[in-house]
Amino acid sequence: MSDGFLQRGGHWVLGQSVLLSAIIASGILGRNQWHSLALTLCGACLLLIAAACGLAGAVSLGRNLTPFPKPSARTQLVQTGIYALMRHPLYTAVFCGSVGWALAWRSWPALLAALALAPLFDAKARCEERWLRQQFPEYCSYEHRVRRFIPWVY
Repeated sequence: MSDGFLQRGGHWVLGQSVLLSAIIASGILGRNQWHSLALTLCGACLLLIAAACGLAGAVSLGRNLTPFPKPSARTQLVQTGIYALMRHPLYTAVFCGSVGWALAWRSWPALLAALALAPLFDAKARCEERWLRQQFPEYCSYEHRVRRFIPWVY
């Protein structure tokens, strides 16, 4: 692995990739472990929320989109679109999509792996925010106005 990969936060990308692979595989391989229409429908709703957050985040970021938490020198700070409501909509999208996937497949192993994304994304976001504060002086006021993952909550 190159130094550039690690310097941009590649270890975070590897960690989330391992968890996402486990979520996908265990959802399929460990499916139908319970029978609850309500939980399955909740999973479908979370998948829709994930799609909306993910699409809105990707559109708002445009060419700034990257899996790495460390922004490049060319990155511009985005505070509009969904980024006016939450600072990390793509992390929210992946988390909601992962929990939704686990619930839709009715898989305990997938759900446990999906829940492990919460502390990973929280730590990754905090690391990313340190880099963003260094690169963008206006980031401090932005993070005081806008919540991290859930609008007006957290």
